[in-house]
Amino acid sequence: MEIVFIILIAVLYAGGMFMLLRRSMVKLLVGITLLGNGANLLIFLLGGITKGKPPVIDSAAKLFTDIYADPIPQALILTAIVISFGIQSFAIVLLKRVYVLVNSDDLDDLNTPEEEDI
Repeated sequence: MEIVFIILIAVLYAGGMFMLLRRSMVKLLVGITLLGNGANLLIFLLGGITKGKPPVIDSAAKLFTDIYADPIPQALILTAIVISFGIQSFAIVLLKRVYVLVNSDDLDDLNTPEEEDI
Protein backbone atom coordinates (compact mmCIF):
# COMPACT_ATOMS: atom_id res chain seq x y z
CA MET A 1 0.00 0.00 0.00
CA GLU A 2 2.86 2.37 0.77
CA ILE A 3 4.33 1.99 -2.71
CA VAL A 4 1.07 3.27 -4.24
CA PHE A 5 1.25 6.35 -2.00
CA ILE A 6 4.91 6.89 -2.88
CA ILE A 7 4.14 6.78 -6.61
CA LEU A 8 1.14 9.09 -6.17
CA ILE A 9 3.22 11.57 -4.15
CA ALA A 10 5.92 11.53 -6.83
CA VAL A 11 3.34 12.16 -9.56
CA LEU A 12 1.77 15.02 -7.60
CA TYR A 13 5.15 16.63 -6.92
CA ALA A 14 6.27 16.22 -10.54
CA GLY A 15 2.98 17.58 -11.89
CA GLY A 16 3.08 20.47 -9.43
CA MET A 17 6.63 21.43 -10.37
CA PHE A 18 5.77 21.17 -14.07
CA MET A 19 2.76 23.45 -13.61
CA LEU A 20 4.79 25.95 -11.57
CA LEU A 21 7.15 26.38 -14.50
CA ARG A 22 4.36 27.35 -16.92
CA ARG A 23 3.69 31.00 -17.78
CA SER A 24 -0.01 31.00 -16.99
CA MET A 25 -1.25 32.28 -13.63
CA VAL A 26 -3.97 29.62 -13.48
CA LYS A 27 -1.43 26.86 -14.10
CA LEU A 28 0.71 28.35 -11.34
CA LEU A 29 -2.20 28.07 -8.92
CA VAL A 30 -2.90 24.49 -10.02
CA GLY A 31 0.78 23.65 -9.46
CA ILE A 32 0.71 25.06 -5.94
CA THR A 33 -2.43 23.03 -5.25
CA LEU A 34 -0.80 19.82 -6.52
CA LEU A 35 2.29 20.43 -4.38
CA GLY A 36 0.10 21.00 -1.32
CA ASN A 37 -1.82 17.78 -1.92
CA GLY A 38 1.44 15.89 -2.38
CA ALA A 39 2.73 17.29 0.92
CA ASN A 40 -0.49 16.23 2.68
CA LEU A 41 -0.14 12.69 1.37
CA LEU A 42 3.51 12.65 2.44
CA ILE A 43 2.54 13.64 6.00
CA PHE A 44 -0.13 10.94 5.96
CA LEU A 45 2.35 8.33 4.76
CA LEU A 46 5.01 9.30 7.31
CA GLY A 47 2.44 9.08 10.11
CA GLY A 48 2.07 5.38 9.45
CA ILE A 49 -0.82 3.48 7.96
CA THR A 50 -2.64 1.28 10.45
CA LYS A 51 -5.63 -0.68 9.18
CA GLY A 52 -8.73 -1.18 11.28
CA LYS A 53 -7.57 0.49 14.51
CA PRO A 54 -9.08 3.87 15.38
CA PRO A 55 -7.04 6.36 17.45
CA VAL A 56 -9.33 5.82 20.46
CA ILE A 57 -7.90 4.00 23.46
CA ASP A 58 -9.98 2.72 26.34
CA SER A 59 -9.61 4.83 29.50
CA ALA A 60 -9.28 1.69 31.64
CA ALA A 61 -6.23 0.50 29.70
CA LYS A 62 -2.96 0.96 31.57
CA LEU A 63 -0.69 -0.26 28.77
CA PHE A 64 -0.84 0.01 25.00
CA THR A 65 -1.09 -3.62 23.93
CA ASP A 66 -2.09 -3.08 20.31
CA ILE A 67 -1.07 -0.85 17.41
CA TYR A 68 -3.27 2.22 17.00
CA ALA A 69 -3.42 4.92 14.36
CA ASP A 70 -1.65 8.15 15.26
CA PRO A 71 -4.16 11.05 15.22
CA ILE A 72 -1.54 13.84 15.02
CA PRO A 73 -0.74 13.51 11.27
CA GLN A 74 -4.44 13.30 10.51
CA ALA A 75 -5.10 16.49 12.47
CA LEU A 76 -2.20 18.23 10.71
CA ILE A 77 -3.55 17.22 7.32
CA LEU A 78 -7.06 18.46 8.13
CA THR A 79 -5.62 21.79 9.25
CA ALA A 80 -3.49 22.03 6.11
CA ILE A 81 -6.52 21.32 3.90
CA VAL A 82 -8.51 24.12 5.53
CA ILE A 83 -5.63 26.59 5.27
CA SER A 84 -4.89 25.67 1.65
CA PHE A 85 -8.57 26.08 0.76
CA GLY A 86 -8.52 29.62 2.17
CA ILE A 87 -5.30 30.48 0.33
CA GLN A 88 -6.62 29.04 -2.93
CA SER A 89 -9.87 30.98 -2.71
CA PHE A 90 -7.94 34.20 -2.03
CA ALA A 91 -5.58 33.46 -4.93
CA ILE A 92 -8.50 32.85 -7.30
CA VAL A 93 -10.01 36.23 -6.43
CA LEU A 94 -6.60 37.87 -6.77
CA LEU A 95 -5.98 36.22 -10.15
CA LYS A 96 -9.37 37.34 -11.40
CA ARG A 97 -8.60 40.92 -10.40
CA VAL A 98 -5.19 40.80 -12.11
CA TYR A 99 -6.81 39.37 -15.24
CA VAL A 100 -9.36 42.20 -15.31
CA LEU A 101 -6.60 44.82 -15.00
CA VAL A 102 -4.05 43.29 -17.39
CA ASN A 103 -6.39 41.42 -19.80
CA SER A 104 -3.94 38.54 -19.94
CA ASP A 105 -3.18 35.31 -18.11
CA ASP A 106 0.52 35.41 -18.98
CA LEU A 107 2.96 36.13 -16.16
CA ASP A 108 5.36 37.88 -18.55
CA ASP A 109 2.71 40.53 -19.26
CA LEU A 110 2.89 41.63 -15.62
CA ASN A 111 6.56 42.63 -15.92
CA THR A 112 6.57 44.38 -19.28
CA PRO A 113 5.49 48.03 -19.25
CA GLU A 114 3.00 49.34 -21.78
CA GLU A 115 4.49 51.36 -24.64
CA GLU A 116 2.47 54.48 -23.81
CA ASP A 117 3.69 54.33 -20.18
CA ILE A 118 7.34 54.76 -21.21
